[in-house]
Amino acid sequence: MTGTGTAGAAPTHGHHHQGRIVVGVDGSESSKDALKWAAHQAELTGASLEAVITWEIPSNSLGFAVPVPADYDPRAIAVETLEEAIHKALGKSGEPQVVALVVEGQAARSLLDASKGAELLVVGSRGRGPFAGALLGSVSAYCAAHSTCPVVVVRHQEDEHAQLRA
Repeated sequence: MTGTGTAGAAPTHGHHHQGRIVVGVDGSESSKDALKWAAHQAELTGASLEAVITWEIPSNSLGFAVPVPADYDPRAIAVETLEEAIHKALGKSGEPQVVALVVEGQAARSLLDASKGAELLVVGSRGRGPFAGALLGSVSAYCAAHSTCPVVVVRHQEDEHAQLRA
């Protein structure tokens, strides 16, 4: 894993460090809501907060690399997406301190690896996958089924409003 740096300041509410919360971020609204929820929980408990984004070289169903433009840099896109999500979700205050981690690999497996030893793994209910209408995304479902720590799945507020209108 490669850290891209930290943002903000350490918790200041007299809490002692109480473990680590890992949150998966992909830039979707659901993942930004998950980041907000995880930041609030970290502030309440004094836990450290790690925001994790993953990236992969695109491949086809047979596992062969798909041709991409020469200037395509998925890691740089991931770094930019994560920094933007942290800024939009938490603003400039950045409390609690967020450690931004950019990881090469499949999202669900990378999140499970990152959350080993964590107090909590937080994911959005739906990401940027191909099944936008699904109630629970494949990454969040996989994490909930296979994590070694408790998992919180955060629904995007608009999802709830859409359910009420249906």
